[in-house]
Amino acid sequence: MRQLEEFFVDIFSPPSQLQSLTGSQVLLNLAIAFVCGVVIFLVYRYFNNSVVYSVRFNMLIVMVCVVTSLIIITIGTNLVLTLGMVGALSIVRFRAAVKDPLDVGFLFWGVAAGLTAGAQLYSVALIGTGFIAVIYIVLTLVRLEKHAYLVIIRYAPEVEEKVTELIKPLKARVKNKTVSKVFSEITIEVRIRNDNTSFVDEIKNADGVEAVTLVEYTGDYS
Repeated sequence: MRQLEEFFVDIFSPPSQLQSLTGSQVLLNLAIAFVCGVVIFLVYRYFNNSVVYSVRFNMLIVMVCVVTSLIIITIGTNLVLTLGMVGALSIVRFRAAVKDPLDVGFLFWGVAAGLTAGAQLYSVALIGTGFIAVIYIVLTLVRLEKHAYLVIIRYAPEVEEKVTELIKPLKARVKNKTVSKVFSEITIEVRIRNDNTSFVDEIKNADGVEAVTLVEYTGDYS
């Protein structure tokens, strides 16, 4: 009977490597990872310049921090579990494409925070997360004097020369042009100092111009 009890104890008891890791240490690792994830969450929420803000992606960053920390806790205490975890993760296929390259940086930031928190490098996790947050905030707030904008002008074909004369002082670069028998549409890139958009009204009030659209240009058309 005693041998049977020892058999079941050996089966259900954690490995010797995991016995040295207390529950409070596991909770502390996950808590530090969660704190770092919340910092990243707030930075992405209030300082993100993307055209569309995704709450689901921002929540994913926090989950990545905590899950990565949990994985590091596991693989850092048992070699067999390490091999099994690597094999399990190798068969996972992610089909969702990250459109904004900056979002990839936030994902790596979350993974790094989770790695350091799971490895019990708490000071590295907290200081590193805070330092990266300060860098990103500073780079976001410090804006150049000139900003790039896309100006979309829709006009009648017979006023082509007049529109050309209006946009010539702007030193614009033509990005796209559509011509039809009914209307013409041109998209130009201009750089504006101190957000001076008075030229938009001048172009709009010109004869033959139907509409003028001004969009801040961030490097893509998303």
